[in-house]
Amino acid sequence: MSQARDHGGDHRLIRLCRNPVASPGASARRRVAAQLATGTPVLPVLIVSAIALVDLVGGAGMIWLPLLAAGPALAATTCGPRGVLSVGLLAVTLGAMLGALDGAPGRELAAVLSAVVAVTLASGLASVLRGRRERVLAAVRSVAEAAQHALLKPIPATVGPFRVAVRYSAAAAEARIGGDLYALVPTPYGVRLIVGDVRGKGLPAVSTAALVLGIFREAAYDEPDILDVVDRIERSLARNLGFDDFVTAVVAGYPKAGHLEVVNCGHAPPLLVRESGAVVAVEPTHPAPPLGLRALTGETPSLQVLPFADGDQLLLYTDGVTEARNHSREFYPLAEGLARHVSDEPSRTLTALHDELLAHVGGRLHDDAALLLLRKPSLLEPAAPEAPLPEPASNTGRGSGSYSLPPRSGSAALGGGSEAVAAVTP
Repeated sequence: MSQARDHGGDHRLIRLCRNPVASPGASARRRVAAQLATGTPVLPVLIVSAIALVDLVGGAGMIWLPLLAAGPALAATTCGPRGVLSVGLLAVTLGAMLGALDGAPGRELAAVLSAVVAVTLASGLASVLRGRRERVLAAVRSVAEAAQHALLKPIPATVGPFRVAVRYSAAAAEARIGGDLYALVPTPYGVRLIVGDVRGKGLPAVSTAALVLGIFREAAYDEPDILDVVDRIERSLARNLGFDDFVTAVVAGYPKAGHLEVVNCGHAPPLLVRESGAVVAVEPTHPAPPLGLRALTGETPSLQVLPFADGDQLLLYTDGVTEARNHSREFYPLAEGLARHVSDEPSRTLTALHDELLAHVGGRLHDDAALLLLRKPSLLEPAAPEAPLPEPASNTGRGSGSYSLPPRSGSAALGGGSEAVAAVTP
């Protein structure tokens, strides 16, 4: 399920259906389609009527009458028990009339009508059971949707100095939730965000994603240094995960104007879009293991500080996007797609990317996929009013939304000009 939805197509359809100059034939077709969509047994009634008409015109006796049972059987797939019984009553009535007209023997006609009645009763029971399952499924989906909103909280279109858009699709379409995670929060130390991918699927992956997001939201607010945020997540996962479980993630922050911090823990490199439209991959200068595996390698993640000017954009994503294959087993070229669809409005960019991704795979993703795009508007653009960042704790001694970058071992600070190009690997 995507986090943001576009309902414009629905409004256009409503306006089209209300068009007073539409032809009568088109209006009739729309009424039939609406009846089919709401469960009215139009198609089963048409089938029963067609069978009766063929028997009446052909004069074939009892040959066609047993097929009348197809009407209530089909009605069970779309209608409630009342609709099934209505179709069954119609089928029995027409069968009795046609049998009498054809002069069918009483025993044979009774046997055929008994079979239609039996199919009708069985179909009515099947319709009742189907309705119960649909209600249970609707309740489960409602709970899953509530869990998704609690886990993956909706992100507003404007956070701090950024315009933001998110698209999320779970591989389990009925569950609407999976092992990919994202969060973006304003803190006393600037806007911070995380995009990650939990190893595995199902409820264990959802539980791990909830753990990571809970720790991130707390640590991002408390810790002045973004590497300390990553350390807290690592320590918690080391205590709670199995030996073969891990989470790949990118943690980023915007501590002061013009500077973007990025910490990559075994995740796919983010894509940086310059105002000129150039798209480059932010490869980690010192690759680090995924979260939860640091004890096995002893390697610690490094900090990259990138220049991030007005008009620049950063796309974070999970491997469900880049590893999506088409019928020819070709991966989706995300960087090329981003270059084609990049615009000044993040939501429009992600909508185009998401639609192209679904078209690439044939309409259904086989893995969870998350896309998060943030853009720093230029000074000339009309910007929405920004919500003030939270004030830091009194014992930190730091100003709101900005602080001096502390020296850390393994950090890679990038300046402007040629140094920036060297640190961002295309």
